[in-house]
Amino acid sequence: MVFPAEPHLEHPAPSRGRAAEQRCLALLRRVSSLSSLLQTLTFLLKSGLQSNPLVLTSFATASAAAAAAAAGGGDVGAATSAAVSLVLSSPAPHLLDTFLFNTLIRSLPPPLALRSFSLLLRRRLLPNRFTFPFLLKACASLPPGPTAQAHASALKFGFAADSFVENTLIHAYSASSSDLASARKVFDRTPQTSPVTWSAMIGACVRGGRSGDALALFRRMQERGVRPDDVAVISVLSACSDLGALELARWLRRYVERSRIPKSPALCNALIDALAKCGDAGAARAVFDEMPRRTVVSYTAVIDGLAMQGRGREAVGVFEGMVRAGVAPDDVAFIGVLTACSHSGLVEEGLRWFGVMRERFGMEPRMEHYGCVVDMLGRAGQVERAERFARAMPVEANAVVWRSLAAACRVHGRPDVGERIGRRLIAEEPARDSHYVMLSNVYAATRRWEEKGRVRRLMGRRGVRKEPGCSAVEIDGEVFEFAAGGGGGSGSEAEAEVYAMVEEMMREARREGYEAVEAEVLADVEEGDGEAGALRWHSEKIAVAFALLRSPRGAAVRVAKNLRVCADCHLAIKLVAKAYAREIVLRDRSRFHCFKDGICSCGDFW
Repeated sequence: MVFPAEPHLEHPAPSRGRAAEQRCLALLRRVSSLSSLLQTLTFLLKSGLQSNPLVLTSFATASAAAAAAAAGGGDVGAATSAAVSLVLSSPAPHLLDTFLFNTLIRSLPPPLALRSFSLLLRRRLLPNRFTFPFLLKACASLPPGPTAQAHASALKFGFAADSFVENTLIHAYSASSSDLASARKVFDRTPQTSPVTWSAMIGACVRGGRSGDALALFRRMQERGVRPDDVAVISVLSACSDLGALELARWLRRYVERSRIPKSPALCNALIDALAKCGDAGAARAVFDEMPRRTVVSYTAVIDGLAMQGRGREAVGVFEGMVRAGVAPDDVAFIGVLTACSHSGLVEEGLRWFGVMRERFGMEPRMEHYGCVVDMLGRAGQVERAERFARAMPVEANAVVWRSLAAACRVHGRPDVGERIGRRLIAEEPARDSHYVMLSNVYAATRRWEEKGRVRRLMGRRGVRKEPGCSAVEIDGEVFEFAAGGGGGSGSEAEAEVYAMVEEMMREARREGYEAVEAEVLADVEEGDGEAGALRWHSEKIAVAFALLRSPRGAAVRVAKNLRVCADCHLAIKLVAKAYAREIVLRDRSRFHCFKDGICSCGDFW
């Protein structure tokens, strides 16, 4: 849609022109849709205001707002092209200044923001220190190429060393392509005196899945005497959530109190999420109770934390409290309460809330909600009912739903259904490693070793590799991470000590009755490449051994793992907790396991 200049239109008299300008600006402030934008454009042209710089800039901003409003399904191109076309067709080129183009770059969707920057250069205008932060923000949501090109332009025009540009460069590199190496090069060239720069780099590490590096940067930040702001604290809390770093999360809570950092909803929500996911639901609830205004995100963080600990009744109570308080639950909150019901065997309660979702709140369930119901029925042993539900869904069930059902089939003795699902998923998504692992588990549960071996060989022929297991443990405020494998005799003296502790730990477990669960040699934890002997070198066993060596006698051990704990590790750690008279808390991909006196809080079902 092109709106050419109309030179034949006469400009209104000065008094009329001032009134027309004010009316046009008022109309532009009220633009909320494509139709209202076009109506205002008609008035703008008829009033001869297409050469008015204030009106032109306001129109560019209003066009971007209309584009954002139309993004849900309307004609975004019509709204945004109106802004760009009006700029191009302006009868007064001297009005097209850098400020106007900055407005376009800041306000338009990313592809058109890049186009606007190209137009700026073609008009032989010079970008200023505000241009590149706006441009890089647009690049952050695009493939990696534009970020590097924008960086080159910033260098060319002498703005690459500007602090605002450096911070947005760090964010853009990490967000657009997970290029942490380039982000780190930018960071290393900065003076590193501003908490904003540290926050940008710490946030980049968290987004890139490098939470351990994020915590290391945070320690360096403290050593340099740079006081973290609320943005840095939120990023570090996210890293604590990933790694289960409870002591650091507790320290950050105290730091916020001491430093009198304003407790914004975002900061409080991050504290609740970190404390709950690190295993301290009481502290998370205390932060929640202290909040003057609780959002749906606050409630959901508490519900999720309780769900991970199998405290379904409490989670449902928090959800009901949210509804009573007049805070409308969103789709994520419903996922939280359904997961809590699933992990606690509250089938009828979960089905009731699934119905309430549509009947009372008018929300159409998404795939994740249907998946929660299938998982809930399957965990409760209602395999046939779960399969009927999955097949009756109004949308075709995805791989996550079928994997949940297959896991229930393995646990509850329906290998025929599990095998059928596994073969189907591998045929549909041959590159997805978890499908092979799931089918292998089904065969292992029925001791069909030959079929299990064929699945493993098929993975090898197709070049499909299992996601590696990784576990983290926090000792004296420092987080140590461990990968699966090892024990071969090479490595440092410290490593040899840990591997020797694993051997001792397993001997003690055998005295308590441990026998290796051979079915887990190729388990859905997706780690370990050897046969039965490799089971002892799963990452959570190594992490527990390290913690037993480094923590005071009798102290609780806390381990966080990126994948689901396998049956062998679950059994072994349960008996190790008894043998060493320790409480061992393991957080895996789906929930917490609290091992004490030879018993697990999950009731041996997870």
